[in-house]
Amino acid sequence: MSNNTMVSRVENDRVLVLERILAAPRDLVFKMFKDPEHLKRWWGPRGWELPVCNIDFRPGGVWHYCMKCVDQNQGEFYGMESWGKGVYKKIIEPEKIVYVDFFSDAEGNTNEAMPSTDVTLEFIDLGIKTKLINRAEYASAESLKTVMDMGMLQGVTETWDRLEEVLQQMK
Repeated sequence: MSNNTMVSRVENDRVLVLERILAAPRDLVFKMFKDPEHLKRWWGPRGWELPVCNIDFRPGGVWHYCMKCVDQNQGEFYGMESWGKGVYKKIIEPEKIVYVDFFSDAEGNTNEAMPSTDVTLEFIDLGIKTKLINRAEYASAESLKTVMDMGMLQGVTETWDRLEEVLQQMK
């Protein structure tokens, strides 16, 4: 598995597992998911920025964010905002972050029409590298299909590409 290749698989029809090896030590990779100033530099697909990123990093705390498309080449997406909300359930620094991911609005109200996701992020220490494992569990196979049809896999791939680029700049 080369450094920047993301491996994906589906378990039980409703769990999407993504894995990637990042060329940075675990403490630093973990920090990228914890600190809003870091997250603003890489979270979201290419051409999207994070104008709002509020994090209360503790179990029961909320991460509320807005992704905005700033790339005119993305056509109808240009100027579009996508709000999300994570609620942290468990944090074991620097090994694991467990949270529930929701679509939301600017006020932080959950969009019940869209599927929520139980996310477990694992950070495996490989010395100068880190293996990042993202397990996203959906309520049903239909919910997983909904987000896959929205282009979620490409979005995560681009997001993790951006994370790798920021990590390289920080070395």
